[in-house]
Amino acid sequence: MWTTKSECCLVSSCLLGLCTRYDGRSKPSSHCMEMLRQHRFYIPVCPEQLGGLSTPRSPAELTGGDGSAILDNRAKVVNQDGVEVTQQFVAGATAVLQIAQAQNIRLALLKAGSPSCGLTPQLGVTAALLLRHGIQVIEL
Repeated sequence: MWTTKSECCLVSSCLLGLCTRYDGRSKPSSHCMEMLRQHRFYIPVCPEQLGGLSTPRSPAELTGGDGSAILDNRAKVVNQDGVEVTQQFVAGATAVLQIAQAQNIRLALLKAGSPSCGLTPQLGVTAALLLRHGIQVIEL
């Protein structure tokens, strides 16, 4: 069981059934919805959209390292078309962090396997930034 000091948490919008994934689809999670019942409020976020990327968009991969390496300018994010989108991923992660800080949020329920939100198989950019700032990240 997870705990948080905040009544509010962040949640990847695609887990709620919003069509924000790169392919224009959602990835609703019944497990996520069950976890959200323990909170009075939650804020849906899509870091890639907040960073200025469209939906749908070309899938992207972290190259040269994980989300921490991206934040330290030691790696980059490149989409399937060969276009670098590192700036958009970092901008989106920063926007999510600003929302969390403004609302005193200490927990984020994020989409597994995402180059923004995932913890596995590789630490995503947004997940890395939130963890650096002491925000608990649970991937679903």
